[in-house]
Amino acid sequence: MDKIKLVCVIDDDPLYNFGMKKILEHTSLAEESVFFKNGEEALNGLKEIVEAGKHFPDLILLDINMPILNGWGFLENYLEMGLSRDTKIFMVSSSINQEEVDKAQSTSLVSGYIFKPLTIEKMNKLKENLKET
Repeated sequence: MDKIKLVCVIDDDPLYNFGMKKILEHTSLAEESVFFKNGEEALNGLKEIVEAGKHFPDLILLDINMPILNGWGFLENYLEMGLSRDTKIFMVSSSINQEEVDKAQSTSLVSGYIFKPLTIEKMNKLKENLKET
């Protein structure tokens, strides 16, 4: 994948999002970033991006456990709404539940599973891995 223009972070934790903003700045993973607090807000925001003809995110970092609409619900609606693009989606969670890891790995939309906390090292590794694809 060439340089990432836009990364989308979907997570309800304000402290995590603050840290992610700092990590994204430090690693220069993407030119821009957009943050949403839950799956429903993200679906609405992504729909607006499509309708406005703006650049769709190249990468989505999706939390599993969120209020209103969790990560799994987001993925279902993402497909149903026809939002699916050539976007890499990574599930991000503090859960070490093997069933969730397996479910993520068996879902065709999901490119990988990343355990929280995200660190500069993990983001740099992700950046290198994305360059290879």
